[in-house]
Amino acid sequence: MIVCIAVVGHQNNPLYIQSFTEADDALKLHHIVHCSLDVVDERVNNPKKSGPMINETFLGLLYPTENYKVYGYLTNTKVKFILVTTDLDVRDADVRNFFRRFHSAYLDAVSNPFHVPGKKITSKTFAERVSTIVKSVSFNTAG
Repeated sequence: MIVCIAVVGHQNNPLYIQSFTEADDALKLHHIVHCSLDVVDERVNNPKKSGPMINETFLGLLYPTENYKVYGYLTNTKVKFILVTTDLDVRDADVRNFFRRFHSAYLDAVSNPFHVPGKKITSKTFAERVSTIVKSVSFNTAG
């Protein structure tokens, strides 16, 4: 189950963070998203050590915690998408598919002529589309 999705700007400024759990977990999830930015920066700045090729937008599993797994995606404009899930056994293909759909929704939101680049995404249409994508995703376990 997806518990949090975040869009973080190229200067590590939060553009959109949505939690899909109780309010008690929201602060913890924001902290997890913030901590994952260090891992993203490490993978982008040291591509030889981290595995995925530099042209690859899907960063894969950033790090697991006891209860969550954190995945990352980097756009061509250095905007980062962070996904936090409670499913501990997820196939990368399913996460890639989610990120492709989420990236499409993001592109539609920032292509709005009334959106100011680099500012928080406040579009209700984007929020509804993200909720629809999250509800429609069911990660098939790898095992």
